[in-house]
Amino acid sequence: VSCCVSVNRVLLVLVVLMVCLLLHNTLLRTSTRHKFSAQVPAVTVSEADNVIPIIICASEERMGAAMATINSIHSNTNARLFFYIVTVSDAVKLTRRYIEKTKLKGIKYKILEFNPMVLRGKVKPDSSRPDLLHPLNFVRFYLPLLDISHKRVIYLDDDVIVQGDIKDLFNIELKPGHAAAFATDCDLPSTYEMVHSVGMQTTYMGFLDYRKQEVKDLGIHPRDCSFNPGVFVADVSEWKKQRITKQLEKWMEENFRQNIYSSAMAGGVATPPMLIVFHDKYTTLDPLWNVRHLGWSPDARYPDSFLQEAHLLHWNGPFKPWNYPAVHLDLWEKWFIPDPSKRFSLVRPESDH
Repeated sequence: VSCCVSVNRVLLVLVVLMVCLLLHNTLLRTSTRHKFSAQVPAVTVSEADNVIPIIICASEERMGAAMATINSIHSNTNARLFFYIVTVSDAVKLTRRYIEKTKLKGIKYKILEFNPMVLRGKVKPDSSRPDLLHPLNFVRFYLPLLDISHKRVIYLDDDVIVQGDIKDLFNIELKPGHAAAFATDCDLPSTYEMVHSVGMQTTYMGFLDYRKQEVKDLGIHPRDCSFNPGVFVADVSEWKKQRITKQLEKWMEENFRQNIYSSAMAGGVATPPMLIVFHDKYTTLDPLWNVRHLGWSPDARYPDSFLQEAHLLHWNGPFKPWNYPAVHLDLWEKWFIPDPSKRFSLVRPESDH
């Protein structure tokens, strides 16, 4: 009898251990799978829903910017849209309220929460512009980890206004083997004067440290034209196939150790990995789908006639249209929606109040 009791106890312990192990593995898989976790609303959309999926990040301090971008997109198309709004945990409630308490309440969307822990050992605080190191700046690296089910998506920075029909951007034909389409920095003659006047870089020399052997070994000519990763169309299936995220992380970690690019350079720390991984491996966007550099000077302006033709305006650079000083404010404020919680407000000179 004593022997039977002992055996039963051993079996019971083994069963308990097996159950605990199974639970642990399940939780681990769930944790990994949901680095980006859906918050609201709990819906699933896919290619079959015939929608255009748009990914945009919304940080607490720039919430009004993201909402202006969304408003401009939504107002200039009849296409069915679905917005994946990526934020961090502290800003989830603010994001939801901004939408539900304003004219945006009719949009279809899902809030995804980004876990900054994925950046550990890949980004260090060495920027003269801390905003370039915000965790959400790196969401574009992790498209396959987002809780979405689309083969193609549009990614947009929050400092853009869309004046064209977003479906025209979505329907661009990507070349075989290309995981994304970007606008190159040498493609728009109308911007040359602006670029030269503000000292904006348009080649790889402006983003990578060519004194470092790791950069020389890439075989990328320093005068090769760079591109802007703040607006792009991505083939998520091809992205996964080519393990783009792993490649990007490799260069983030390399820079963490060797400082092969600098956040003091033109594009901060989020642009150089994209430039390296996608060098000569991307489809070119119509340049009117990323008319940029509007934020690189508080004085340099484009002709109004040119801006009216632009499909997308991009205030990349330190002078944002929700702050002061900045240029072409009227084109941005046209789409601005006041924050119902009063936490986000425009910064304007005293004379404008």
